[in-house]
Amino acid sequence: MYRPRIIPVLLLHNNGLVKTVKFGNNTYIGDPINAVRIFNDLKVDEIVLLDIDATKENRTISIDLVKEVGEEANMPFSVGGGIKDIETIKKLTQAGAERVILSSYAIENPSFVKKATEHFGSSTICVCIDYKKTLFGKQKVHIESGKKNIGRDTHTIALEMQNAGAGEVIIQSINKDGAMTGYDLEMITQISKALAIPVIALGGAGSITDIEDGYKKAYANGLAVGSFFVFKGKHRGVLIQYPDIKSYNFK
Repeated sequence: MYRPRIIPVLLLHNNGLVKTVKFGNNTYIGDPINAVRIFNDLKVDEIVLLDIDATKENRTISIDLVKEVGEEANMPFSVGGGIKDIETIKKLTQAGAERVILSSYAIENPSFVKKATEHFGSSTICVCIDYKKTLFGKQKVHIESGKKNIGRDTHTIALEMQNAGAGEVIIQSINKDGAMTGYDLEMITQISKALAIPVIALGGAGSITDIEDGYKKAYANGLAVGSFFVFKGKHRGVLIQYPDIKSYNFK
């Protein structure tokens, strides 16, 4: 039976792992290499590692850290944070990353996505699109860790990234980040139906049911998860977990 990929997302801040709420209110989770070891034991499908400070600090995710992850990880992993040149992508893939995740620079420069896919193939290039909804239901794409509203809608940007050659996109709701109230199914459905490339849902998963809904109701090819895989209970105690695939019903 086909099933979607279920992907823990790890956020890097000051060399440690954190979890955010609406892209703020960082909660320290622990050491990234230790988390990778735990996810090894839990036999996760793959992981995503994002440096949330890289763009604003005008740098990229640490190559050395990616090498450490590559030496430790038993699963495929993708990395992102401040990537805006071909040489960096080359170093990251050589360090062990299966895929790189582009965002702010790529969204403002679609020609870079085209250039990157020509060099490395579309399967190596993913674009993360962060968006925020207003009180009136309008949604706009934000870049630079959610700080800058570019005034364009998610659907348009997603199509643009596909046309530029991206192999897949991550659609991330800033409003839902850390809320654990379920994905934005309406938006994920819209993008999934519009694109021919894989769509990864991110932002809001708080239960196995939420993850199932992302696939069965919104047709996402992958379900990326943050808080639900690192917190336990109503007091949000830190506990890295990854429910066994037998716990899900994707029929």
